[in-house]
Amino acid sequence: MNPTQLFDPDSSTYTYVLYDERTREALIIDPVDTQLERDLDTLQRLNLKLVWTVETHAHADHITSAARLAELTGARMAAPAGCDIGTVAMQLKDGDTLRFGAEQVRVLHTPGHTAGSVCYHWERRLGRQDEGEVPSGTEAVELGHEMRPDLRTDLHHVFTGDTLLIGGCGRTDFQSGSAEQLWHSITEVLFKLPGDTIVWPGHDYKGRTQSTIALERSTNPRLAGKTEAEFVQLMNELGLPKPRRIDEAVPANRRSGIRQDAGGSPGTSGTVGEVLPAAGYAGDVSPETAWAWAQEGRGVVVDVRTGAEREWVGFVPDSVPVPWKQWPGMAMNDAFDAGVRGAAEGGQPLLMLCRSGGRSAAAARRATELGLTAYNIATGFEGDLDEHAQRGHRNGWRQAGLPWKQN
Repeated sequence: MNPTQLFDPDSSTYTYVLYDERTREALIIDPVDTQLERDLDTLQRLNLKLVWTVETHAHADHITSAARLAELTGARMAAPAGCDIGTVAMQLKDGDTLRFGAEQVRVLHTPGHTAGSVCYHWERRLGRQDEGEVPSGTEAVELGHEMRPDLRTDLHHVFTGDTLLIGGCGRTDFQSGSAEQLWHSITEVLFKLPGDTIVWPGHDYKGRTQSTIALERSTNPRLAGKTEAEFVQLMNELGLPKPRRIDEAVPANRRSGIRQDAGGSPGTSGTVGEVLPAAGYAGDVSPETAWAWAQEGRGVVVDVRTGAEREWVGFVPDSVPVPWKQWPGMAMNDAFDAGVRGAAEGGQPLLMLCRSGGRSAAAARRATELGLTAYNIATGFEGDLDEHAQRGHRNGWRQAGLPWKQN
């Protein structure tokens, strides 16, 4: 199979799922927070084990779901070293590789759109002489414009993020962008790849899904037939408006998508009572706000972690345990719907709590679907990962000094 290509209509962002057909290990590129459930469903439908979440850069137009995916699937996070994303397990440099089963992607540092931007080059092992034959009937399928997965088995792929788009390229007027660097990244790195390499862009605003290196070399209107000076002048004169979500998205993406601005900035208590709007549920609140509401009788804390987590790590006094998933295997809890309905019998809004805000957001969306009022407690019980990929030091319920117990 070629990559599974998924689309977010709000930001026109493409997310890609790559996997090894034998081991079912998978890697996801540029996931979007509002599409978390879609991506989890895709992994389940294809029977995949997610081992890596990766970014092409720190996005300005949407918020990543990397941290939440990592928490829910056990995947490791990786991101470009030059993008100041301090929560990941691996800071990627030019030439680094990420393996998933027998497959791997190679990192191409392609600054220009942002200083740290990278692309991912994938030369598939399936179909090579040492890996067996390409599945019959797949070679003849036409290059189409329908959403993936498709049946073709191309061997050469590059995931270009915002560096190279179909008939265009990323802007260079913010986040340490440079038109000169972008010219060299495209012409001296990407355009040196084989011409039949499939180009999978980070965005498209006209419904196009893919291109090739040969096609972009010869027809891309921003690059084909132009000198470096002409390209730089064109880019410097675009005059594009500021990205709508840049002030919200970039800080969140530098923490792998964990939004810590509900009720104040990271590491501070902020203003109790503030609510950050969210898609699919009532909003995100800080631990301080959640505790204040619980004390005032304005909400009930619902702990959606497993029983083992509450037993070993600690729990909030008077919180209602309703696991979102359970051991063994972190399977969905069939009793979740009944549990949250029971927690809401007093008429109070539900304040969903998990480890760091991933499962609780999904649980809040489900409770909302059931007709209940549900908030997500941002940063959760243990908080976000710090620069050493450890929890409990940066923020969260315990770090804020709020009441908790341990058996």
